[in-house]
Amino acid sequence: MRLGLICVGRLKAGPERELYARYAERVAAFRRLGLEGLELKEIDESKAASPAERMAREGAALLAALPAEARLAAFDERGRAIASPGFAEFIAAERDAGRKALWFAIGGSEGLDESVRARAAASFSFGAMTLPHQLVRILAAEQIYRAMTILSGHPYHRG
Repeated sequence: MRLGLICVGRLKAGPERELYARYAERVAAFRRLGLEGLELKEIDESKAASPAERMAREGAALLAALPAEARLAAFDERGRAIASPGFAEFIAAERDAGRKALWFAIGGSEGLDESVRARAAASFSFGAMTLPHQLVRILAAEQIYRAMTILSGHPYHRG
């Protein structure tokens, strides 16, 4: 099963992009689990005047860029908080159900449009605090990597 992140906004060169790349590279090492890499698609932030219109345009762009065969999950402040082992179980269950691809959506500064949340099979939250969407993609990549280590029995996750 191919894994991917589809995000509003673009990471500029610098420490955030380097940290994301480090986790994406680590994910790629776990192909033996039946999981392939961590692709990244970045969507431009909308320039619409109103927050609702920005969210709607970004949501439409996210859904348009989603691979046709992909199952969608989301990282969203309204999602459910879940422990890392439970997140690993979610990924394993999707893989074991024969999914070809699992992509995770991350919205822009206004969050995810309802159209994206409605399309998502699951929605996860990193807690009640507001986080910059650039940081969320790093946290998402780390948690996907952590899930790989949990599924493989690697000692990275000591919880």
